[in-house]
This record gives sequence, C-alpha cells and structure tokens, in this order.
Amino acid sequence: MPTRPHLQVSCALIEQDGRVLAAQRGPTMSLPLKWEFPGGKIHAGETPQDCLRRELMEELGVQIAVGKALPSVWHDYPGFRVTLYPFICLLTAGTPVLHEHAAVRWLWPHELAQLDWADADWPVLDAYLAERGSG
Repeated sequence: MPTRPHLQVSCALIEQDGRVLAAQRGPTMSLPLKWEFPGGKIHAGETPQDCLRRELMEELGVQIAVGKALPSVWHDYPGFRVTLYPFICLLTAGTPVLHEHAAVRWLWPHELAQLDWADADWPVLDAYLAERGSG
C-alpha cells in the first residue's frame, strides 16, 4: 500500500478589530471551495511562524504578527494526511488580495461556525473559540 503524503502546514487565525479572517479555497485547489484559516506548507528548515509570514505575504499580500500557538491538529484526508500548526495572529499591514483563494471574509468569532470548513480546520476553530471564550 503506497504511503500517503503527510503535509506539515501552518495556519493563521488573523484577528483585526475583533473579527477573524476566513479564506475560501479556490476551485482548482485541493478541497475546492472549502473554507480554511490561511497558511501553507512548512518548508525544510523553516519554523511554523516563518512559514506563516511567508505564505500570507505570498497568498494574500498581508503582513502579520504571529502570536499564541493553539494545539496542533492531525487529520487524514482520502489522499493525504495533514498536521496543522495554528497560531493566533494580528494583521499588521496590508489588505488581503486574492492570489489563490476564491474569497475571504472577516467574521465575528460567533459567525465562524456557519462556514463550510475543511475537516482539519474544525478542531482549530473549536480550540480558538475555547481560547477566546466564544465557544
């Protein structure tokens, strides 16, 4: 049985004025049109925090301050396995520009669960809401 790829991914719960940024995956990406906390694959020799700073500049054209880490999450998708390393972040510069995503939305924490999230992002959302006392 072939080994499925195991991706190491950082993701950001970017806060601004009490709201959190949600990003909708593009139609040609894996997990098309699912919502996610933006981020990306960690390169060899790169910290999860450095990955976030790089990925968010590449994908959305924004700069962030990386804050508190939330518990990491493992999830098995049909074709691959992912470990997510989530961080609560603050937007420090820029306005999100869609380079890869179909849409972004700034939502109040209590509105986040209304979206159709990628499966691996649900435990991240739960941890965030528990951390913020909004769950």
